[in-house]
Amino acid sequence: MFFRQFLLFIIFFQFSNAIFAQDDIESDILFQKIQELEIEIANLRNELESLNYLIQKLIDESSREVANDESIDIENIADNNGIRFKGLDDKKSKEEIYSVAINNLEKQNLEEAFTSFKFFVENFVDDSKSPLSLFWLAEISLINNDLENSKNYFLQLINDYPDHYRIPLAHKKIGDIYLKNNEINIAKERYQFVAREFPNSSASSQALQLLKNME
Repeated sequence: MFFRQFLLFIIFFQFSNAIFAQDDIESDILFQKIQELEIEIANLRNELESLNYLIQKLIDESSREVANDESIDIENIADNNGIRFKGLDDKKSKEEIYSVAINNLEKQNLEEAFTSFKFFVENFVDDSKSPLSLFWLAEISLINNDLENSKNYFLQLINDYPDHYRIPLAHKKIGDIYLKNNEINIAKERYQFVAREFPNSSASSQALQLLKNME
């Protein structure tokens, strides 16, 4: 009788240890997943904050140039079939198109903003507005997960305006595209390039943080 009770106690003890061990494993897995999720949320928050900052900065820059121009007649620029306006070569037409793009960007009308920026890039050359238009074409494409077009616009910005202040961020964004495509090594190389070539830029700080998260 005693032996039977002792045997039952041993079986119960081992079974309890197995349950506790399984609980520990499941807890460890759950904790790891929570950590991974927290990292993903932090990265998304950083990207969102960066995008909001860039949108606001671009709007502030542009508003000083076009916001107070009462001569702009936006109704003559766009209709339901796309963009139409008067006089491709005059300064007013250039300002009107860019103004429409900025207004749509501010209102988060990304499709309309994309159309206006694209029209601007294809029809005008402006050392200030053209590179910013390319940047936002790339950024809107990235938001829409159109990764190939986004990369092409960023590369066009880099090639056509190599000294523009958006260049460090353009390189970093290309790294983001490679990361989204699960091309980890190429993404790391791009982030390392940004950190090395543009050490004092905000893009460098973002790239270094991403490299740290990828370790």
